[in-house]
Amino acid sequence: MKYPQLLVLFVIMYFNLGAQNNQQIENKDLANNIYIIKNVNIIPMTTDNEIIGNATIVIEKKILSINSDSIPTNGKIIDGTGKWLIPGLIDMHVHTNSDVNFRGNSPTQGATFFMDTQDIMTPYIANGVTTIFDLGGRVEHFGQRNEIAKGKVIGPRMAIAAMINGGDPNNGGRIVNTASDARQAVRSAKAEGYNFIKAYSNLNIESFKALVDEAEKQGLKVVGHIPDAYKGKTEEAFIPHFGLVAHAEEFSKQIRNQDKTKKDAQYFAQLAKENDTWLIPNLIAIVKIRDQVQSLDSIRQMETLKYVHPLLQDKWLTSNNYNKHSSPEFIDYLDSLITFHKEIVVAFNDAGVPMVAGTDAGTSGVVTGFSLHDELELLVDAGLTNEETLISATRLPAKWLGIDKEVGTVEIGKYADLILLDANPLEDIKNTRKISGVFVNGRWLGKAKLDKMLLELEQKNNAEKDKYEWKKRREY
Repeated sequence: MKYPQLLVLFVIMYFNLGAQNNQQIENKDLANNIYIIKNVNIIPMTTDNEIIGNATIVIEKKILSINSDSIPTNGKIIDGTGKWLIPGLIDMHVHTNSDVNFRGNSPTQGATFFMDTQDIMTPYIANGVTTIFDLGGRVEHFGQRNEIAKGKVIGPRMAIAAMINGGDPNNGGRIVNTASDARQAVRSAKAEGYNFIKAYSNLNIESFKALVDEAEKQGLKVVGHIPDAYKGKTEEAFIPHFGLVAHAEEFSKQIRNQDKTKKDAQYFAQLAKENDTWLIPNLIAIVKIRDQVQSLDSIRQMETLKYVHPLLQDKWLTSNNYNKHSSPEFIDYLDSLITFHKEIVVAFNDAGVPMVAGTDAGTSGVVTGFSLHDELELLVDAGLTNEETLISATRLPAKWLGIDKEVGTVEIGKYADLILLDANPLEDIKNTRKISGVFVNGRWLGKAKLDKMLLELEQKNNAEKDKYEWKKRREY
């Protein structure tokens, strides 16, 4: 190598290291400040949810005080006049992208394709999503969570579920087909550090029952699908400790080949109510699938596509399985699901079954962070009030995850995961998009900072747009 080339390489390395160090220093600075928001309207999302108008709130990682007579003199002042403070949002169904091995396994083979964790987390943070629940957990997700904990990345809190399925063991993942294997898989997941188990569609009845029972013994909560083995006998799937259904679609698929009525929705709601099983409606997932089946223009024209990694952009456009199966009949079927899922939301709400907001973020057409606001609007359109919808994305998810003593409401002593809005979301749910700034574990990110983070991500993705093709992923 010639000396000029060495010099160029040294300069590049120097600036890259400098940028990384500056980001880490900036992150630490953001975490070590006292902030005082003055004259703000607080929507606490507590049980009584009484609005605290014209309030002063003091933050130092946690919420130190609300309307206290003692105000620190060394705090950074944020003017909250005319603004509204709510808890950070929680997306209860995501699939987080991470480093992956696209090649064959070998004793020393690590990942072959690497993704920047900050790039992955930026759309969440920019949209005020301060906690996520990943329902397809892998070891890489624990690594991402550690990067956030170390302060190297500004990202949401991460709850992670281990997925257990049945069927062909050669398909990879945690595959079980007997009760004993199901129990061992649950015990192994706990030993690996998981707090949640996700049950999937191909589990047989014996394995599903053993999985749920063993999870209870191990102190792990169960979320997931209603296994296909229960079609025609859905009520038998509702056994103690099956705590959360991952989609409204899990109910509609139980009656896939028949008309779906209001009475069906009410019947499913009663099953869930009697078993204390909560629901993630996940309305946006089917809406996005329907859009892609109709036309890939629904992907091309997405304003938020620029925040998706170029490799995934190419996958969504060139290897889209939804669009490959496009037909008028399939579109009609998806439209019927969209209608029925609204009926499910109404029936479950009327029955008093708790529902929590989730989106399947990270799957084709569902852009992380932005999709949760889409989901909130769909829940209101289905019949929930603005307040009920906000509860589904704040207090209730925190309660189900078991972190309600830490986040989910605006109360003294809780971590400052908060969104400062320019307008009242109780008047219009679309106002959750009007973000003036976000607190992430006590770090304040004003609108200028959030816009800068999104712009840098957009520019990076655009610069690399021609670099990646999904069909060549095995070469990376």
